[in-house]
Amino acid sequence: MTLEETIKQLPDCAGIYQYFDSEGRLLYLGKAKSLTKRVKSYFNFMPELKPNSNLSSRITKMISQTASMNYIVVNSEHDALILENSLIKQLTPKYNILLRDDKTYPYIYIDNSQEYPRFDITRKIIKSSNIKYYGPYSVGARDILDSIYEICHLVQKKGSLKSKKLCLYYQIGKCLGPCELNISHERYKKEVDMAEELIKNKKVLLFKLEEKMHFYAENLRFEEALKMRDRIERISRSEIKSEIDFASNENYDIFVIKDSPSKAVVVRIFMREGKIISSSHDYIQLNEGFDEGELYQRVLMDFYKDEKPPIIAPILVASEFDGKDVIEEYLSTLFEKKAEIKVPKIGEKKHLIDLALLNAAELLKRGNAQKSDEITKEIEDLFALQRVPKRVEIFDNSHMAGMATVGAMVVYESGVFDKKSYRTYHLEAKDEYSQMREMLHRRVDSFAKNSPPDLWILDGGSTLLNLAIEILESSGVFLDVIAISKEKIDAKAHRAKGKAKDIIHTKDDTFRLQESDKRLQWVQKLRDEAHRSAINFHKKTKLKIDQESKLLSLHGISQAKIIKLINHFGTFDALKKLTAQEISSVLNIKDANIIKDIYK
Repeated sequence: MTLEETIKQLPDCAGIYQYFDSEGRLLYLGKAKSLTKRVKSYFNFMPELKPNSNLSSRITKMISQTASMNYIVVNSEHDALILENSLIKQLTPKYNILLRDDKTYPYIYIDNSQEYPRFDITRKIIKSSNIKYYGPYSVGARDILDSIYEICHLVQKKGSLKSKKLCLYYQIGKCLGPCELNISHERYKKEVDMAEELIKNKKVLLFKLEEKMHFYAENLRFEEALKMRDRIERISRSEIKSEIDFASNENYDIFVIKDSPSKAVVVRIFMREGKIISSSHDYIQLNEGFDEGELYQRVLMDFYKDEKPPIIAPILVASEFDGKDVIEEYLSTLFEKKAEIKVPKIGEKKHLIDLALLNAAELLKRGNAQKSDEITKEIEDLFALQRVPKRVEIFDNSHMAGMATVGAMVVYESGVFDKKSYRTYHLEAKDEYSQMREMLHRRVDSFAKNSPPDLWILDGGSTLLNLAIEILESSGVFLDVIAISKEKIDAKAHRAKGKAKDIIHTKDDTFRLQESDKRLQWVQKLRDEAHRSAINFHKKTKLKIDQESKLLSLHGISQAKIIKLINHFGTFDALKKLTAQEISSVLNIKDANIIKDIYK
């Protein structure tokens, strides 16, 4: 069926539509209340099928590349919105805007139904009566919590009251000791009220922390002073400075977007009880142009995700956008109350928007002024990539004679290694090809929660490269992949003057670059970091295996039997969960019972 024939037989119902180029690559994914009306709006049919003349240059370019399409029918526009958001994250179409901000922002909370309540951190609603929440916090929530426990005499740990005996925290003057002493609720409440004031009023909190820092410095406790300085910096960084202070105790979630030709910035500001308590921002790379309406939808869908937030506040945005009514409907269902997305034109709420836009403009200017990782553009050109590789995932595995088999994924983004995003894997496969396949399959399975990057780099040759491409294409994800391997002479890796003669493989070509070539060195640097991560995780795993092996050996289980167990069940953690009967499928029942007794 031709593209035109597919368009003409589209149903008049809600769904999502997908545009593909001549090579089957996904260009764009959109939602529609009526598939037939929405898709037909992109095209003129006479005298031949071509892009509608009213489209933006970005969409015109996309439609010009469209060779085929597919669609999925759903029950409602609400369902289409949810499916669209999920698939964009998993499949990263070329012309859709992708946000990689998958953070869930923490809240500080206190359960006042407890006899001696204490503060803690949560990222979701706590099922308990009389809970009070403070937040959300972009950074510094743990620092604020640690600070109030240093300053206020509260019950420090969840299990402290259960012991009924005074502990170290009482002895060092950090707790009133209600576990054993007769502390009145009025006296304890004064500490709770002080803590609440410090959470709400960061100026007071920071002043007290600065006092502590100076005290440590004056007493030559420089390490503690340095830690306090860093904590002060993190807490200060969590909010935009503003003189705006509403007379009323109003809550607002503020979202604004500012763009330049190459990138956009999203700024979020959270106002609670008339005061700005935290803010955050993210840069979005605009590979194929900008659509403010689409980006507002992504921003709001990603921030609120699929769980009701602990604090529900009216939402303020800088401008009206297409799809605002659908987002309001979605959020109303999520919040279990009517969601409001407002575009203020006058008054204090407009001042909040102006403040957010001012900060967005400054962030965008700063982001554009920063020296970019220029070599990534050269990498894109040399290896004919679909886009500049701003975010890269690099894979390697490690083992020793089949023992402690592990894999590692490191992440490189905008010129730096993003160590928070690193992942390690315990692998069951025995050969390197199967180990890489297992690791890549597990990464692809996580695309729904953690979107694909712009580029994969594998430590290996063309065989592993083809494996990765096959795995990705079978999942409907078109992602650039390159592999780096060492030159082989007589089946051994060749090194000259201590330097590896590395070869870079792409889908269509093989590159033997000079050792001095910056592009080769860039790929080597990323490969080496993945190798380092895999080796370190292997060493930790091997140490744990050695410790567990000694324990089993002391009880008469031979090394040969231990290897047999690990080869069959994968890890000691898996072994510990098995019944004696399951273990006896590998060893005799006597040995199985011994092992089960050890791991009771």
